[in-house]
Amino acid sequence: MSRPAPTDAIRKPPPAPRDEEARLRELGYQPVLARRMGGFGNFAISFSVISILSGCMTLYGFGLGTGGPAVMLWGWAGVGLFVLCVGLALAEVTSAYPTSGALYYMADRLGGRRWGWYTGWLNLLGLLGAIAGIDYGAALFTGAFLNLQWGFTPTPESTFLIFLAILLVHAVLNLYGVRLVSVLNSVSVWWHLAGVAVIVGALAVVPDHHQSAKFVFTEFVNDTGWSNPVYVAAVGLLLAQYTFSGYDASAHLSEETANASVAAAKGIVRSIWASWIAGFALLAGLTFAIQDYAGTQNSATGVPPAQILLDALGEGGAKALLLVVIVAQLFCGNAEVAAASRMVFAFSRDNALPGSSLWRRVSSRTHTPVPAVWLSVVVAALLALPSLYSATAYGAVTAINVIGITPAYAIPILLRLRAGRSFVPGPWNLGRWSRPIGWIAVIWVAVVTVLFCLPQRSPVTVDTMNYAVIALAVVLILASVWWYVARRSYGTPQAYGSAREEAEIAEGIV
Repeated sequence: MSRPAPTDAIRKPPPAPRDEEARLRELGYQPVLARRMGGFGNFAISFSVISILSGCMTLYGFGLGTGGPAVMLWGWAGVGLFVLCVGLALAEVTSAYPTSGALYYMADRLGGRRWGWYTGWLNLLGLLGAIAGIDYGAALFTGAFLNLQWGFTPTPESTFLIFLAILLVHAVLNLYGVRLVSVLNSVSVWWHLAGVAVIVGALAVVPDHHQSAKFVFTEFVNDTGWSNPVYVAAVGLLLAQYTFSGYDASAHLSEETANASVAAAKGIVRSIWASWIAGFALLAGLTFAIQDYAGTQNSATGVPPAQILLDALGEGGAKALLLVVIVAQLFCGNAEVAAASRMVFAFSRDNALPGSSLWRRVSSRTHTPVPAVWLSVVVAALLALPSLYSATAYGAVTAINVIGITPAYAIPILLRLRAGRSFVPGPWNLGRWSRPIGWIAVIWVAVVTVLFCLPQRSPVTVDTMNYAVIALAVVLILASVWWYVARRSYGTPQAYGSAREEAEIAEGIV
């Protein structure tokens, strides 16, 4: 009888993947969504939602006047580090509670029904604001491309029509099921990475003139009307913080992901650090290639990055790379609609929204929450309506995204810290680093939440006011009022299996 080799004797078999359907039942839900997404697809949806070719490009003009190159570059580096801490802490809680409800379900389990209720409403505000911000940004870039190609002059009305067309396309794509969404997100990852490489490479090689390293990393520009440079720099962090949002998409798609207790947690963390590196390269490449700072800010295209490409590469090169950016933004918006619709579905499943019985319905053919998809794009369209009347409305929409979703990230983390040893971690966890990283995350979120309620321009008028704080107040008031209407019916189930729950689930499949 042969003896096993020493390595065989001590080698441990890899842990078996958790039965995610059984885990979902333990958490109180009967599986109704199709688990057809792999680990890469789960990472891809968060990477696509973060979308450096959307966030960095659409708010680049904002950054030029609120601190300029120095704040954009160093702000990106610093914000990315803190956001990675938030992502690590959130991933740990996601591993323990891999459900479509994500943040609000975690808060409900760790803190109680009211914590879950308000976290859900904040998360929903942020997700719907993200759809509006992403797709409206794509509409702005589409208008810039049309301007270069056919001399089209973008107006608020025409831009809004383009925006509505993009929303419609994203709604239709999301109706075909999570498998198509997963494929598109996987393509999106490589499109983003290749797109950044092509843009940065072209801007490094083609132009005869580049800005100096001193200009790129130390030039401070203040066009806000505020005199305090610290205040201006703090407001300028919105560019990075807005871009670094939406990584909770991995958690919202966890009921459609294989081995979600690990894959969704890894998806969150990987999407952040990959975007951190690629985004820094993109911002540096754009800033080195600026030919005329004032001309870039006041571009006839309405989009400063388009002017950089035009000045540095000529009309042909600018149009080609604008198409690369627009396609990336379309990938991003499509992924965000998927994430937001799953949040609508999950929140309705627990009777938290008006008309919940409709919004939680799932197609028996595609296993997609069809009404939730339509509700997501309609509300996003309504959020962007002020852009027809105010030039600063787009900045307000992006701030709404940040002010809604960022606090929602911190609440489950804070409650997990408060729970201490009573918190049962999932298979992916931070071990002894859990508490220090968690506290860094909570403190950072508290700081940026205050920052993005502050006015961004001076003097403060109807046109320059930061409406994010009003949106936050309105959603909290509505959530409070609705709490007293729906508090008896709202609640996350303790365990799946009752006859009543089975009947309710059956009613939601059409």
